[in-house]
Amino acid sequence: MIPMTISAASRTGISGLVSSAEAGQDVVLSRHGRVVAEIVSAEEIARLRRDRELLKDAAIVMARFATDSGVRTDLDSALEAFGLSRNELESEAGSP
Repeated sequence: MIPMTISAASRTGISGLVSSAEAGQDVVLSRHGRVVAEIVSAEEIARLRRDRELLKDAAIVMARFATDSGVRTDLDSALEAFGLSRNELESEAGSP
């Protein structure tokens, strides 16, 4: 990781910053002592995006696991709850 002020980055130029990122060196840009941006390679961004999607999927699975009571309902019970019969369902499914 290469820490750099905005002024120093300006002197280095975009070509130098891109070269650092391509070489796998993250460039951390700061203004008034506070980090405001980072320049990383396209490969790193792609990896971070993949990781973000995997984390979203994992969070969904964990939330479902935590809230699953384990109770399952068969089709006939569900139909009954909605006031339908299997015959009504089959006739609906068979009609155009």
